[in-house]
Amino acid sequence: MFTNQEIMQIARRQSAADINAKETDFLEKENVVVRSGVGPLARKYYKEPIACNLVSYGSNIVASVRDEYRELVEEYIRKFEFYHCFETPNMHWLDERMGRMGQRVCFMAEYFLPDMGRLTRLPCVYELKVLEQKDFSELYLPEWSNALCEARRELDVLGVGAYENGRLIGLAACSADCDSMWQIGVDVLPEFRRKGIASSLTSNLAVEILEKGRVPFYCCAWSNIGSARNAVKSGFLPAWAEMTVKPAEIVNKMNG
Repeated sequence: MFTNQEIMQIARRQSAADINAKETDFLEKENVVVRSGVGPLARKYYKEPIACNLVSYGSNIVASVRDEYRELVEEYIRKFEFYHCFETPNMHWLDERMGRMGQRVCFMAEYFLPDMGRLTRLPCVYELKVLEQKDFSELYLPEWSNALCEARRELDVLGVGAYENGRLIGLAACSADCDSMWQIGVDVLPEFRRKGIASSLTSNLAVEILEKGRVPFYCCAWSNIGSARNAVKSGFLPAWAEMTVKPAEIVNKMNG
């Protein structure tokens, strides 16, 4: 098993690979700006074009920026306290100016890592089963869309299901987004929520991942309080935050 320090080092190393930075950049007291790039070891869902990606592990911002936006982003992260750069009203400053250049703030998320002092297999009143990739073929349905990703089926490698009389009522699964870290997603059928199933599934899957020599991680939007509470209850703690800027047409398409 890993220590908390080892887990954090692995996460920072992966973030560095994701945004063309150095692991030590996230430990600096001052902000760091690097040239944007998605390398071969980046998480699988990182796709160009990305104008800018701001990442913070709580000490500073490491900004991975394309050359044409560097001056603007440097001004932004100098102008505001680093943690305010991820929220309104300050975020509007960046969004308005990037908007004039055809770019908009896109994804914002908080990421969680296991706390090895707290993580344990939480019990469940329902039967739990460990699932492998071969078991997912019939489960690419709307009710399991947080746990599984149909567009990247080949990355869904491991899961834990909760069953009532043979019926799947909850599912946590993970995608092998990179060599060292697997991301957990979880779904529970509406009529079975608020019974501790999500945290039992998440914690059990996290332990399964660790036993395979990988680091589990968990992601949600700041406003998804239910998901964030599940992460904490399951033995995870906030570790880092990210905000990306992408072409306006991509954002507009997402907004319909």
